[in-house]
Amino acid sequence: MPDVKKHFVIVGGSLGGLAAGLALRELGHDTTILERNPTPVLEHQGAGIVAGGDTLAFFQKYDRCDRPFAVTSHRRQYLDNEGNVTHKEDMDQNMTSWDLAYYLMRANYDGVENPYCKVPDGKPTDGKTVHLHDRNVTDIKERDDCVEIYWKSGSGEEGSLKADVLIGADGPSSTIRSILAPEVQRKYAGYCALRGTVPESEVSDAAREAFCEKFTFYHCRGVQILAYLIPGKDGTVEPGQRLINFVYYTNFPEGSPELEEIMTDKSGKRHRITMPPGLTDPNAWEKQRQIARERLPPQFAEIVCATKKPFVQAVTDVLSPTNEYLNGKVILIGDALAGFRPHTVASTSQAAFDAMVLADYIEGKVTSEQWKKETLGFARYIQKRGVDMGNRSQFENLPLEDHIHDRNVASVPREKEVYPDWATAI
Repeated sequence: MPDVKKHFVIVGGSLGGLAAGLALRELGHDTTILERNPTPVLEHQGAGIVAGGDTLAFFQKYDRCDRPFAVTSHRRQYLDNEGNVTHKEDMDQNMTSWDLAYYLMRANYDGVENPYCKVPDGKPTDGKTVHLHDRNVTDIKERDDCVEIYWKSGSGEEGSLKADVLIGADGPSSTIRSILAPEVQRKYAGYCALRGTVPESEVSDAAREAFCEKFTFYHCRGVQILAYLIPGKDGTVEPGQRLINFVYYTNFPEGSPELEEIMTDKSGKRHRITMPPGLTDPNAWEKQRQIARERLPPQFAEIVCATKKPFVQAVTDVLSPTNEYLNGKVILIGDALAGFRPHTVASTSQAAFDAMVLADYIEGKVTSEQWKKETLGFARYIQKRGVDMGNRSQFENLPLEDHIHDRNVASVPREKEVYPDWATAI
């Protein structure tokens, strides 16, 4: 009933959870975000984001901060091993940073002051918003007309709260999904993304020519690397103050000494999925720098070697069989529903789209069947395409034309996709 105010509890306070909170607040519904992070705000991720159509549409609709959101890349191009451009296409794409997106959302959602933007004024019709950190969900119980969520803090404090609807937006390792569908497992794909940023002002002329306002790629057997400009300190998009962001996919077989080395930090702790910025073992990274010099074009080798706080993401796959549990009282969105491989450039777009179509469903603009088909169709189809694309890129020896084709297919706007019947089956 779209005219009845509801209370939504959203588990997960990163981009997906904040997107859902902003979309529902706009409809006048009350939301409470439970975030497991022990501090009030998430730490800077240092990650670039290709802002696809749904991401841009989301911020145009819900962001009330008056500031630029992205850097525009005007060309997509491919280099050979010597650093020469072998293929190029004129194509505008927008690039932003995780940090800027997060702080814009926090300023809009619960008024967190930050150097990225001014906190905008609210509207009298906005629903109430609450953000609670250090809340680890431990259990979920269905009640007659609601769902009760139990949590525990890092200090041992325990509590619960009730919601008309619980939204699981807690990422590809979702606690909510593990409670309701424990058979769904997140699996390592056999390769990692090595990531980092370098100020555009600190690189050579050749690197600036290769990466400034261009989306640049290089492929060889077992390797894919890409780079583009993103906003710099405090989200600035001023030329000369932006960052070059790279994502370098390279194979590390499961159980191999190389994987153990790159995922073990400088204090000796083994990280399962993500090695945060600043924790990478210097000896392990020096080895990767040497490998980069040997096998990457010089412009790419330069930025890999110059990054000061690299981080590592193990590439994984996960897909929930459905987005709705407990008679509709629990909904999964974003990475909690389907973890896309990073190089499909779709994770943030999925979060934005899921939030917007969920709001349309709650408001009564689309039916339950339409909502499920659109959300699940996107999740299943793009998840499979990411798996296929990644396996081809990392484990087959393809001609450049095939890589270009795969990338262009992955860039088709969502509204132009035609999902097969298996993707939309409910």
